[in-house]
Amino acid sequence: MRWWDIDPVLELEKALFPEDAWSRGMFWSELAHARGPEATRRYLVAEDGGGRVVGYAGLVSGGEQADVQTIAVARELWGSGLGARLLTELLRAATAFECAEVMLECRVDNVRAQKLYERFGFEPIGFRRGYYQPGNVDALVMRLSDPARLLNGPAAGVDAPEGAADVRETAERETAERGTESDG
Repeated sequence: MRWWDIDPVLELEKALFPEDAWSRGMFWSELAHARGPEATRRYLVAEDGGGRVVGYAGLVSGGEQADVQTIAVARELWGSGLGARLLTELLRAATAFECAEVMLECRVDNVRAQKLYERFGFEPIGFRRGYYQPGNVDALVMRLSDPARLLNGPAAGVDAPEGAADVRETAERETAERGTESDG
């Protein structure tokens, strides 16, 4: 994700999370920590064939732990495998950051997301009461140990269906723009 992606990401954010959407400033702040040798964040966008942003995801790393900050997929692509591809790319980033575990919070009423995370080996470890505001919805806290092992396991072969957005090309384009070798 780059600064020019923020407006289309915000449109999708507001459509999917109307009660607790991130602000423009929150995305700017995250992207400020996503580049350069001291980067602690990895944010991705997925675009359809026409260049429209149809998904995005973000991860923050700190020491040996990474946290999934967000994953969102346009409603018309739910069930397409795009969420799994975005999550796979975040796990690649966590591995590149040399994180031993990945944490996340998920709304307790978002069963679709919970099933995705469970498929990847995330395990529930607790709750955060009233985490999502203003709706006062609880968060399920989940943890994945050793994300690197997944990249050689079931998640390694996750493919989106024909016509779905290509996350890898976006990630590789960003890597090329930084002038470093791609890890994909």
